[in-house]
Amino acid sequence: MYSRIAGTGSYLPEKIVTNDDLAQTIDTSDEWIAARTGIRERRIAATDQRTSDLALIAIERALDAAGVAKEEIDLLIVATTTPDNVFPSTACILQDKLGLHGFPAFDIQAVCAGFVYALATADKFVKTGAARCAVVVGAETVSNLVNWQDRGTCILFGDGAGAVVLQPSEETGILESRLHADGRYRHILKSDARIRQGGLDGTPWLYMEGNAVFKFAVRALADVAEETLGAAGLGKHEIDWLVPHQANLRIIESTAKHLGLPMEQVIVTVEKHGNTSAASIPLALDEGVRSGRIQRGQKLMLEGIGGGFAWGAILLAY
Repeated sequence: MYSRIAGTGSYLPEKIVTNDDLAQTIDTSDEWIAARTGIRERRIAATDQRTSDLALIAIERALDAAGVAKEEIDLLIVATTTPDNVFPSTACILQDKLGLHGFPAFDIQAVCAGFVYALATADKFVKTGAARCAVVVGAETVSNLVNWQDRGTCILFGDGAGAVVLQPSEETGILESRLHADGRYRHILKSDARIRQGGLDGTPWLYMEGNAVFKFAVRALADVAEETLGAAGLGKHEIDWLVPHQANLRIIESTAKHLGLPMEQVIVTVEKHGNTSAASIPLALDEGVRSGRIQRGQKLMLEGIGGGFAWGAILLAY
């Protein structure tokens, strides 16, 4: 028994912030940003939009694509670094917004690897028969963690949400998944703030050592892709599409090169989305499906890495 993606959906906020917009307030340019990251623009949530608001629309679109009624959902997992509240979980908030109750709903926090972690978790529920209609959503409002005067980080991130519906199938679905983490690198990419006695202790701004993250990400993503393929008994040449975390175009290109894939077989959305953390993989997946490039029966490699470090990959037959 496999767990199969029955439908995908996504949502991007209306507000677009281009590189030229950023150049009006910080020392940068469209050329400088694009050359180093591949990013041209990003979407930013409105001040009254919470992470659950973005996620709700993505879920509704995924349910519609799958032809599934919301009442069929029996598991909801939300991957997010930017929850609505400290608690309850964004998943519980979404369950209420959907007008549902009773089934397990919880958040997973693995930053940019969050969707891979969440999808791998839901896969186990479906494969064991513990769930028959799981919804997995990656949703972020990372703009709330960004210091818009910090040129090193504010150029990178955007907001959005992407969702999938998972159902059991005897024919096709998730073939293998591999997850890893190494807390020794937790200081390289982080947001340090803690709630203490009604206030913030530490800075909430996102901090990143760009070069260190780049070097680790390139090696880790290449290794986990090979590990996942090996576990499935498949070769690199059998991958039809790479659907990577959209952090940086150079990282994406490096991963594709390692897998022997031309960029024509890579779903790239970083140019218009920026890095949307846990939302980036499902956003790219939905883009690939709705554009008609990703077809049923094709083999997809999904992979991502985020603060922690936490990283992982999922190989599936769509």
